[in-house]
Amino acid sequence: MSNMISSRFAARRLTRLRDKIGLLALAIICAAPVDVGGHESKDWIVLENCRLISNPANDGDSFHASAGAREYIFRLYMVDAPETDAMTPGRLVEQAKYFAITVPQAIEVGLAAKEFTREKLSQPFTVFTRMSDAMGRSKLERFYAFVQTKDGDLGEQLVRNGLARNYGYKAVPPGLRNSRLELEKLQQFEDEAQQEKIGGWGVDAGRLNVHAQKPAPFSVFVAGQTARPRALPLANSLSAASAFRPSSTTVGPVDVKKSHAKEKIEPGRMDINTATEKELKMIPGVGQVMASRIIAARPFRSADDLKKVNGIGDKKYAKIRPYFE
Repeated sequence: MSNMISSRFAARRLTRLRDKIGLLALAIICAAPVDVGGHESKDWIVLENCRLISNPANDGDSFHASAGAREYIFRLYMVDAPETDAMTPGRLVEQAKYFAITVPQAIEVGLAAKEFTREKLSQPFTVFTRMSDAMGRSKLERFYAFVQTKDGDLGEQLVRNGLARNYGYKAVPPGLRNSRLELEKLQQFEDEAQQEKIGGWGVDAGRLNVHAQKPAPFSVFVAGQTARPRALPLANSLSAASAFRPSSTTVGPVDVKKSHAKEKIEPGRMDINTATEKELKMIPGVGQVMASRIIAARPFRSADDLKKVNGIGDKKYAKIRPYFE
């Protein structure tokens, strides 16, 4: 009898122990971080030598691409090109309103953006992604990305030519500390495209397919952290030697090691509202930070307003004012 009671008591203790283990396991699962889409990486993953895949669903800011043997769908960060059809009327109306054009004209801009992207991606390009979910209304798996062409960042090029707006899912670009400078740069490009009446800003003037006459230098982002090979979809498409290429240096259309000493800038020749970042940095005493602040403070009524820029005191103003009209 005593043996039977002992067995029952042991069984009950075992049951309670199993219940506790089950609850503990459930708590651990619930507390664990969940990767969006099952693939999201904390670090930037670099996919080189990507190729555009022709697909009817491709448009200005979203497209199919191959990396090795694998196919992906990427959606650009921070920019939004108009739709190419009337399948999403609400969004199309919003985009048309933004450019101050009609809905049919917005579709024309979307188709022009699609062709622009197709042309820019006709040669191999590089993708920076964290495999962050960009599914949106699509039922297909899609990831946000920055895309670098031979001419620089694709999103910047679309905005500078009036074929996309400074709008969309934001992220800190690889190699930068925050997204503010990139957002300001995109806004500058959008303002310039609007002033020049090109792309969506120039539809009524017949300038839809007129591109920027003086394109500003476009970013070439660089992954500053080691991309993690745990992103399993990539392991099937790229070799271990070429799948990831972390770098600690920034490479742009303008060689950052190039000395400005050989480049002379004459006083009185710059327009305060149109000078590029490169031109501003050629002025003695103006570096990356100050150039960005000047650009962010636009438009100016005249160069006399430089004193309003944070960091420009009387001495700095007296030194740089002569270089502007």
